[in-house]
Amino acid sequence: MPPPNMLLELDCITKSYGANKALDNVSFDLTAGEIHCLVGENGAGKSTLIKILAGAVAPSSGTIRIGGGEFTSLNPTRAMELGVSTVYQDVELIESLSAADNIFLGSERKGRFPGVINTRAQFVRARAIMDALSIDIDERAMVEDLSAAEQQMLQILKAFHDEARILIMDEPTSSLGLAETKALMTLVRDLRARGVGVIYISHYLEEVFEIGDRITILKDGRSVGTDRIEDVDFETVVKRMVGREASAFFAREPVEIGDTQFEVKGFADGRSVKNVSFDVGRGEIFGIGGIVGSGRSELAQLIFGAAPRDDGILQLHGRQIKVDSPRQAIRNGICMLTEDRKATGLFAGRPVLENIIAVRNELFAKPILNLRAERGIVDGLVDQLEITIADRKQLVEELSGGNQQKTLIARWLLSEAVVFIFDEPTKGVDIGAKEHIYHLMVQLAAAGKSVIMISSDMPELISMSDRIGVMRNGRMTHILPTDGLNEEDLIRCFVGTEDSLSDCV
Repeated sequence: MPPPNMLLELDCITKSYGANKALDNVSFDLTAGEIHCLVGENGAGKSTLIKILAGAVAPSSGTIRIGGGEFTSLNPTRAMELGVSTVYQDVELIESLSAADNIFLGSERKGRFPGVINTRAQFVRARAIMDALSIDIDERAMVEDLSAAEQQMLQILKAFHDEARILIMDEPTSSLGLAETKALMTLVRDLRARGVGVIYISHYLEEVFEIGDRITILKDGRSVGTDRIEDVDFETVVKRMVGREASAFFAREPVEIGDTQFEVKGFADGRSVKNVSFDVGRGEIFGIGGIVGSGRSELAQLIFGAAPRDDGILQLHGRQIKVDSPRQAIRNGICMLTEDRKATGLFAGRPVLENIIAVRNELFAKPILNLRAERGIVDGLVDQLEITIADRKQLVEELSGGNQQKTLIARWLLSEAVVFIFDEPTKGVDIGAKEHIYHLMVQLAAAGKSVIMISSDMPELISMSDRIGVMRNGRMTHILPTDGLNEEDLIRCFVGTEDSLSDCV
């Protein structure tokens, strides 16, 4: 007999795709008022498990017990009727509608006449829901005008409106900064206090240990253990996930830094970036950090020519270069891996081969494509970067986050670029993929490239960077050597408290 507060039991769930088992005899349960964290590398089976619970995928075998019933599979409608709601990593909102309209999408408040929505009633009810959860979002604001954190919270509000008893959160903080993450954590704890059961999926183990009650680890489609958070430590979780000690993941090989190779002077766009200057040496990894809204990504877009600037010049090898568009940037030896690889990096609906070879064909275009040579080039890069694919014709969106990122790196290696800009290079990838991406970045530095790395992950910034430029309110306020630098000092520089200024040297 399950305990009276048991919300969900997944018993011996298996999902096979031909000979491949995405899940192999996995069991999982959730109680009311609990945050049960689900962790594992990309490909471990996390996404398949939550898709089964959300009704998007049917298991090959196993039993689902939920809401007093027993099922062999669910569909999306049945899952929602049973109180299951999912907040995905990629925001799924209608940007051209208001916050309130999105909350009530599919369950609109009807007006006096058929087909007419009572928008005033929706505004009032949305405001009441937000006030109950202490969320300060303008219910009338258009979603396109909301920040990433506000959009993520809006998805949770929609689930709360739908009276979800089980809330699945898939990488909810991957696009958020420190303050936004803290606010989201507070909201999740509030939901737990209200009796909601939360399945929390995250690659950020620090969050898991901060917020979780229990943790289940998946590896290669199997469960390798469920524990109370207080009964395990960071090292144990990492070792179960990947079979290696955690200390191996943030140690990088030193690279001798040469003379200044790339210079940014007086960059400004009149809004988010104000008179920013810095230089990067040959073989240097220059980190850029700051809270969300500090101007980090906007600066990268200006350097790459993806946004118009009001002022500033670029110098490469001591020579001024003109970069007013991404095409000019690429032709001058500057490449960029954007934060949102799906929206602005990858060519969705196209195979891995075309995604890798695209820049080479742009730079070295010939009237007739040599398809045989292209296949050989791509196969070589796939092997070199250890990109896990079924074959070169596989659609790029079918790859894991880490393999998508390595596909983009392969593309830029063919460009013969000198300056590599990485904006959140390990966002949404597992620990094993992070390690590989770090090694690739160090290899680029060792080959004499200049690497600019923007990251909101402070251990990543400190361990990977030779120096860190701190962005605050659109300005680069400090450039810090990383020797002896710790997270506390870095945070204080990010927020700019008076007491921190003497420490940020």
